[in-house]
Amino acid sequence: MRTSKPDKVFYPGDGVTKGDVVEHYRRVAPVMVPHLRGRPLTLRRFPDGISGEGWFQKEASDYFPDWLRIERIPQRAGGNVRHVVCDDEATLVYLANQATIEFHVWLSTVDDLERPDLMVLDLDPPEGTGVAELRKVARRARETVEDLGLSAFVQATGGRGFHIVTPLDRSADYETVRALARGVADVLAQRDPRRLTTEQRKDKRGDRIFLDTNRNGYAQTFVAPYSLRARPGAPVATPLDWSELGRAVPNGFDPARIDRRLARKSDPWQDLHAAAGSAEKALRQLGGA
Repeated sequence: MRTSKPDKVFYPGDGVTKGDVVEHYRRVAPVMVPHLRGRPLTLRRFPDGISGEGWFQKEASDYFPDWLRIERIPQRAGGNVRHVVCDDEATLVYLANQATIEFHVWLSTVDDLERPDLMVLDLDPPEGTGVAELRKVARRARETVEDLGLSAFVQATGGRGFHIVTPLDRSADYETVRALARGVADVLAQRDPRRLTTEQRKDKRGDRIFLDTNRNGYAQTFVAPYSLRARPGAPVATPLDWSELGRAVPNGFDPARIDRRLARKSDPWQDLHAAAGSAEKALRQLGGA
């Protein structure tokens, strides 16, 4: 597929062009597509680069070609949204060529929309939070999740924080998974109220790290592994091994570093779903703790 306007600068100050963005997605497709496959997508598109106007797009454009997989997804308020689903490299590269810089995915798949196979805890720090402190919170979140008999994986978001992601066996609905995520966040915040908060209102959080569980709802999304972020430096959301956390920062990976990383290391999340556990069992255990 030929890239249109490949020399157009998408990241001013970094020298990253549209052609570079498309090539990034072409190179990471083997590890990224498995994390997209079967999931409704929300696209974040920037036709004039990150300094221009951008928007989140759920509804597939009318001009998208017939060969793209587009699924009608029911909405809670009624009606349907025609979401793109990316099952292959060709779709990923096509969407990148349409100036999609960020890819965001559902926590459930098209074949079982009501039952998520992922739970996400987003560690959202205020400005000035030290990365060492953020790492400590990530490790505590891991311990709390694992104490409930589940597995925890970590992702550098390419933004300010880390995601703690838990694979689930799809035996529970969104209401249950959301209750579990909130329960985990509440436990963490109760144990360290000076450092952590679940307060939804930003003006009440102070200088505490916000434990965001809002992504665990129907039609909510999180940034896909290996997605670029629309931020200076062209950071990439990057799955990590826990052993790497001690030297990782949330926005420490760019396309060049991802290239080097994938040349020597396989995707740390390649077997993520083999570790799936029961949200219902974990919620019962949490209630009895």
